[in-house]
Amino acid sequence: MKTYLVTGGAGFIGSHLVDALVKRGHRVLVVDNLSGGRKENLNPKARFYKADICEFKTIKPLFAGVDVVFHLAAIPRVPVSMKDPVGTSRVNILGTINVFKAAAEAKVKKVIFASSSSVYGNQKTSPLQESMVPGPLSPYALQKLVGEQTAKLFTAIYRVPIISLRYFNVYGPRIDFDSDYSLVMGKFLKLKSLKKPLTIFGDGKQTRGFCYIDDVVSANMKAAQSGKVQGGDIINVGSAKSYSVNFLAQLMGGKVLHLPKRAGDVLHTKADISKAKKLLGWQPRVPLEEGLKKVQAWFDSIK
Repeated sequence: MKTYLVTGGAGFIGSHLVDALVKRGHRVLVVDNLSGGRKENLNPKARFYKADICEFKTIKPLFAGVDVVFHLAAIPRVPVSMKDPVGTSRVNILGTINVFKAAAEAKVKKVIFASSSSVYGNQKTSPLQESMVPGPLSPYALQKLVGEQTAKLFTAIYRVPIISLRYFNVYGPRIDFDSDYSLVMGKFLKLKSLKKPLTIFGDGKQTRGFCYIDDVVSANMKAAQSGKVQGGDIINVGSAKSYSVNFLAQLMGGKVLHLPKRAGDVLHTKADISKAKKLLGWQPRVPLEEGLKKVQAWFDSIK
């Protein structure tokens, strides 16, 4: 039995990862300040610590004896970072450095860092490959890029292997739907339930490589187990297929309302997953149509 620590383990992605680790019989520690995560997402078999990753002295003792750290705690919204670049940088940059430092001092065997496809910005070609020069369009994207660079630096200097997984538009049960900053699928679910038009920023032709939560959890588990990733690697975790926001709205059904384009939004995200296949033996399994049905069933069950 191994010991895993998950920062942000009460959040959307983190809680699913915790569930998977617990199901496999591992000892799991959750570090979350519940600013974005929810108590109802917490797995009762995991040990929960309400703590802020920005407070190094508080979180440092929690890393003792931990084998692998999954660092998912963050303020994960482009619009929030546009309004508050200082506050989001404190969490997404300083907090990340604190987690990496605590892991290094505890001699953790491996750290998996949740990065974002937003670091690519608007590239001239598609699909998006890890070798491309990043072009962040928002403070959030820049913060995640800093996290990746810090991961490489800590791997080289402090000998703690840190792998960065660039997530592409993750969706699934527990997705945030009740915030002004919810991702597109969460917003659509809420608006549809209220019988309101599905709001689309811009013309809706922007495309996304939606990736179902179970596939993202699988990528994290494989990254933790793989002997082919030793630290400093950056790996796409997304769909090799991309769909327009207009297509998603059509799948969900209902009227559509177009609003002005938002600053900081990337036009197209489609993942080149050849590196994930090679290093992790991973590729997504859940098609968008199937995943959307599962999310809708979950949403209907909690209304």
